[in-house]
Order: sequence, then C-alpha cells, then structure tokens
Amino acid sequence: MTESACPLPATKPLAALQSHAVTFFNAQQVEPQERVLAAEVPIALVFNGISHAVMMGSPGDVQDFALGFALTEGIIESAADCYSIEVSPVSAAAAGLPEGMDGIEVQLDIASRCFARLKDKRRSMTGRTGCGVCGVESFAALDLSFDALPAHDWLENVDAATVLKAIDALPPHQILNAKAGAIHAAGWATLSGEITDVLEDVGRHNALDKLIGRLARTGRLGEPGFVVLSSRGSHELVRKCAKVGIAALATISAPTVMGVRMADLTGLRFWGLCRPPKAVLYANGGKA
Repeated sequence: MTESACPLPATKPLAALQSHAVTFFNAQQVEPQERVLAAEVPIALVFNGISHAVMMGSPGDVQDFALGFALTEGIIESAADCYSIEVSPVSAAAAGLPEGMDGIEVQLDIASRCFARLKDKRRSMTGRTGCGVCGVESFAALDLSFDALPAHDWLENVDAATVLKAIDALPPHQILNAKAGAIHAAGWATLSGEITDVLEDVGRHNALDKLIGRLARTGRLGEPGFVVLSSRGSHELVRKCAKVGIAALATISAPTVMGVRMADLTGLRFWGLCRPPKAVLYANGGKA
C-alpha cells in the first residue's frame, strides 16, 4: 500500500459550531443574544476493536485526527499501516453521558504487527483539551526519547521573513475561530511561506494531529516545509513534529523550557513569539 492509502469514509460529522443563547452586558446595556460556540466532543479511538483513548476535541476532520494521533503516538509507523477508518456518531444515552453530550467513535483497522505492539504498551488514557499526555502511568511513558531528526540542507530557509509571512497568512484560514473563537489552528507552510493546509480544533495538539494526518494521508509527510501553530510551543507539540520527521515549527506564543529543550535534543528548528514584524528563534535546528 502507498503512504496515502488509508481510505476515508463519507461520514457526516457532528456540527463544529453551535448557537447558544446568552445575556450580553456592556456598561448599562443588557440584551439577550445568540452567540456561536465551538463544539467540544469526546472522540473514542478504537484500534482493531480495542478501545485505546478518549480525547476531547472538535468534531471536524476526525479521520485526519485519528490517523495523525496514531502516527504521533507511535501506534503505526506510516499511513500504509492503517487499512481503514470508520467514523460513527454515538448518542449521549448510548455513551452513558449527560443529555446533549453526544460523542464520536473512530474504528481504525491497523496492521497486525502495530496492534501487537500497541497491546504490549497499552495504557489507560483520557485526554483533555489543554493536555496532550494525560493518563500516562510513569515518567518513562511520556515517550520523550527518540532518534534525532536527519539533517536538511533547506532548514535555514525557514528564516524569520518566511515564518512571519506564513504566520501573517494564517488568520484568514481560521474559519471556525473567526466565528466562535476558542479554536486553535495548525497550518502547513512551504519554504516560500505559503500556507497550503490549515486544520482547526479546540485542542492545539488535536489540531496538529489533524494536520499530520492530512499530510500523511495525501502522501506529503516528509516534504520540505514547516508547521505554524496558533498556540504556545509546549513540549508535546515539538514531540509530535519530531516523531513524524517534521523539522521546523513556528508558534504564535512563547515556548516552554521543556519545548525548547526537546527541540534542541531532536534538532528541530523552533520559532516562537511569531507576531509580525517580530519573531524569536529559540532553537536553530541540528542535534544539541
């Protein structure tokens, strides 16, 4: 099978945005309004019939999210290890959740060798919007050690001007966030700073998984380019990029100490506080 062989079903997702009645206060003015809110739903990821994780996220682009999660968590090694993805809505009643809290179940059929490895290291994990490592059982389970990225002669082309061009081009692609706010974006940029793909989610790490899944599914994972994120640069974002061979990352907000250290260790080029006309290079790229 080819890198982009993992098929996607035609599944109508739950609505990513929902209208909600609110009361608006502004000085002496009080009025009822309808506001658009970002949906946040439980997404159950099931591999070869075995439930592995329940993540909270936006209901759009769920197939890309599931594939990206499987890649960045090391469950599969390439998109070719995923034979099919089936997405099904789950009612709140069927899931044992309060009324109005419907969920999504994603069934992935993966290669037997990947499933055997998954069973060996299975852990109970419930993800929350703000966290990418909830539920690990030990320090070692954080999975922070792996091979450094290979050297790339194009990495220096991911310079300040290119990064700022991409960051500046990101907002028009944030369709959901423009309507509701509270939604992160992960974008893929070429070495000329052009944005080609943008995926959105209430969780920054979910948005990145969606982007990685999209790149893998379309056979572009490994091409020269870099990720831009509408978030801080925390360690799990650097880890996810390095895990799948993405060598450069730019974030709108500042990084954490652990994020920068992981970039140094893996050789990832890391830009942060990218707010035109300024940007900060925290890690140049190349093994520390």
